[in-house]
Amino acid sequence: MARMAGRRALFAVPVLGTVTFGVFAVAAASPFDPVKAYAGTAGLTASQENLDQLRANLGVDQPLVARWWDWLTSALRGDFGDSSVMRQPVADVIAERMGWSVLLAATAFLVAILLGTGLGVLAARRPGGWLDRCVSSLAYTLEAAPAFWLGLLAIWFFALKLDVLPAGGLTDAASETVTFGQVATHLVLPAAVLGVSQLPWFFLYVRQGVADALAEDPVRGARARGLSERTVLLGHALRSGMLPMLTLIGSRVPELITGALLVETVFSWPGIAAATVEAATSVDFSLLAALTVLATAAVLLGNLISDLLYGLADPRVAFDG
Repeated sequence: MARMAGRRALFAVPVLGTVTFGVFAVAAASPFDPVKAYAGTAGLTASQENLDQLRANLGVDQPLVARWWDWLTSALRGDFGDSSVMRQPVADVIAERMGWSVLLAATAFLVAILLGTGLGVLAARRPGGWLDRCVSSLAYTLEAAPAFWLGLLAIWFFALKLDVLPAGGLTDAASETVTFGQVATHLVLPAAVLGVSQLPWFFLYVRQGVADALAEDPVRGARARGLSERTVLLGHALRSGMLPMLTLIGSRVPELITGALLVETVFSWPGIAAATVEAATSVDFSLLAALTVLATAAVLLGNLISDLLYGLADPRVAFDG
C-alpha cells in the first residue's frame, strides 16, 4: 500500500507541473487582458505609460515560461502569489472559500453514495420489478439532466412554490452571524441537488454488481445453507457487488468538482466557484493556476482512494504488484 501511494505521489509531480504550465499557456493565448481587468474603468482613461507600469507590477510583461517558472518556484515555497482580481493573497482567497466547497461536496457525495447504494440493493433484489423499473428510468433521466437545471428546478419548487427552504446563500438575508442551524438549512438544497446529480452512476453500478453477485455460486450456496435473505444480501452479495462501485469513486471526482462549481453559482454558495469564474475571465494567472492545481490534486487523490478501497475490500488485489 505504501509503495503504491509513493508511486502515485511521484507520478503526480510531473502531472501537476504540466497542468500548471498548461494553465499559463492557455491564459497567455486568451484574448482577455489581465491589466484592463485589474484596472477596471480606470483603465479606459489611463495612459499607456501607466498601463505598461501596471503590466510590469503584475508581472504579465514577462515571457510565458518566465511567468510560469516564477510562480512555480514561489508555490513550492508556499507562496502562491497575489490575486489580481481579488486584491488579496491567493492562499487567503482559497482558505476563505475552500471549507464551504468541501462541506458541500462531501455532503453531496455522501448523499449520492448512501442513497445510490440503498436503491441499488433494493432494485437488485427483484430485477425487472416496479421499483427497479421506476428508479432505473429516473436514473437514466438524471444522467442527462445538467446540475444547474436541477438547481433551478429545486429553487422554483422548494423555495418559491412551497417556501420551505431558502433559495441560496449561506445564511438568512437579515442575519449578521453565521450559525450552525442557518448553514445546515441553506445546505440542504445545494447538497441535495449535487448529490442527486451524482446518484445515477452509483445506483446503476451497485444495482448491476449486486444483481450479478446474487447469481453467483457462492451466494446460491449461502442460500442453500439456510442463511437468511438479509444475511445473503448484505453479507455476501453487497460486498461483492460494491467492488465495481469503489472504482467509480475516483472517476466521479472531476464530475463532482464541475457540478459543485455550477451548483455553487446557482445557489450563491460562498465556495470557490465565484473565485474560479473571476480568475478565468480576468486571466488571474496566480489564482487560476492554484485552483487548477487544487482540482487536479483532488482528482489524483480520488483515484488513489478508490484503488486503496478496492484493495482493502478485495484481498486478492496486490497493492505492490
